Amino acid sequence: MEIESERINMKDIVKVGLIGVGNMGKNHLRVLSILKNVHLEFIYDKDNDILDKFNKQYSVRKSKDLKEDLKTVDAVVISTPTSTHYEYFQLVYPYVKNIFIEKPISHDLKTSEKILNISRENNINLHVGFIERFNGTVISLKKLLKETEKVINVDFMRTNKVSSRITDVDVITDLMIHDIDLALLINGDVKDVFSYGTRENGMIAFACAVLTHKNGQFSKLTASRITEKRIRQINATCEDMFIDCCLLRKEVIVNRQTVDQSYRDVFLSSTQETIEVSNQEALLSEQVAFIESIISPEKENISAKAVDGVNAMKIANLIQENI
Repeated sequence: MEIESERINMKDIVKVGLIGVGNMGKNHLRVLSILKNVHLEFIYDKDNDILDKFNKQYSVRKSKDLKEDLKTVDAVVISTPTSTHYEYFQLVYPYVKNIFIEKPISHDLKTSEKILNISRENNINLHVGFIERFNGTVISLKKLLKETEKVINVDFMRTNKVSSRITDVDVITDLMIHDIDLALLINGDVKDVFSYGTRENGMIAFACAVLTHKNGQFSKLTASRITEKRIRQINATCEDMFIDCCLLRKEVIVNRQTVDQSYRDVFLSSTQETIEVSNQEALLSEQVAFIESIISPEKENISAKAVDGVNAMKIANLIQENI
């Protein structure tokens, strides 16, 4: 998704508050600070040392009274530990009607549904941080899948040993949730779930799931916190092509079968092509889409909304129950 300069330099200024400036929050801080149509009003975190650090680095005000500061902004980004999302959402929504919550929407299905219901009842413009929707590799993949004769199966693999630092949710809610969202986005509603996995310290650390979609297509998802290699891979098997995607290298390779009729006998061979992928930073694209939804709510964008966050949690819950 290419972001043209005029889309970033919009005349409207949106006042934003950022709650949580930890591992992911610091990235939101960096991106929000470069958007010319955003004025970052305040940052809030329970860690005063990290607040002092970013206060000096970005010259942004530290919140001393969060409830009072919420009255001064048009939008809030919540990037705190997953188990605290609902707590901060409850604090924010009476004052602010545009809310971005990092993925997953919450730590369990019941709480996620509460957030969805409150959002609907109070007309909240709520976005969920499924950043891979904005990955140039995924955007290219979706275009290719629209052109294919038939999608048979899509494989997703996501591993990250470093992710073991996350202690409030398991590998399904932490890592696999990204690919659950993509599987639903690409293949649609699910009618059956099969899964297996292993646990470490009582939490699921490795999981594999096969989703059977209502359209007859399949998705296979693998997520691991114990694999000693960082992988972000999507492979799609179609009737007329095989698509190999690396989300880390932003690389899409397509293999197609060709028929060589140079001789009397027919020889089958394969051609390979590399698809050009946008280098636009996914988080930048995601935040621009959020800000655009505030300034121009009638415009369509690919951001995940509250209902998408809940739908992903429903599948995550089924996968967890089977392990």
